[in-house]
Amino acid sequence: MTVSLPAPDYVPPHGLLAGRRVVITAAAGAGIGSAVALRCLEEGAELVVIGDTHEGRLEASRAELAERFGEDRVSAVVCDVTVEEQIGRLLDAADGFDVMINNAGLGGEVSILDMTDEQWSKVLDITLTGTFRCIRAAGRRWVESGTRGVMVNNASVIGWRAQEGQAHYAAAKAGVMALTRSAAKDLAAHGIRVNAVSPSLAMHPFLAKVTTPEKLEELTSREAFGRAAEPWEVANVMVFLSSEYSSYMTGEVVAVSSQHA
Repeated sequence: MTVSLPAPDYVPPHGLLAGRRVVITAAAGAGIGSAVALRCLEEGAELVVIGDTHEGRLEASRAELAERFGEDRVSAVVCDVTVEEQIGRLLDAADGFDVMINNAGLGGEVSILDMTDEQWSKVLDITLTGTFRCIRAAGRRWVESGTRGVMVNNASVIGWRAQEGQAHYAAAKAGVMALTRSAAKDLAAHGIRVNAVSPSLAMHPFLAKVTTPEKLEELTSREAFGRAAEPWEVANVMVFLSSEYSSYMTGEVVAVSSQHA
């Protein structure tokens, strides 16, 4: 029997990231990226640097966070994760950082019979190769500086479970999971941890804009709680993986999901 439960109360902060400096990609707007930026600041991060390709939304997000937490704790840099130089500028803005949250990704719905090479390549380049570029760039800086940094990648349950019209996105997110595990092995000797979250359905305005009500109803019906996750519920797990509470975890992919088994 499917139930429909309300979202729980917002969880109060516990200072999990006190004194940390955090970089987050695709953090403008009202999705998981912006939710995790807010949570990092609430959890005491000394500085949060947010990146996104949409300059207007990025500045609006920065201004909103800065008004609440102070101009000195929030910075924003336009960053396209398909361009290595822009990733470098994003990391430069952090002036030394402890946490890298790789949230950038691109979806879309099209049958594999109709999918073009361009559609396939664009999703893979942003979602998978973009994550690789960010891991490589942050990892190199941390190894050079001796920083025992933490990376958290955003994957998806679609990387495990098939869904119509999502071949490119599913392949990219499955790749992010495998990349997470392999990168964790490469970086473990340097004390650098790499983990990922794998959300099922997190509701935000952009998703509602690009998905039909019928599809959202179908996806929601698959959730054991009968509702989508709030973006902050996914962000909470990202914060946990970014903190010392997960100090013995690396190479793990944590499902943030209430989907039926």
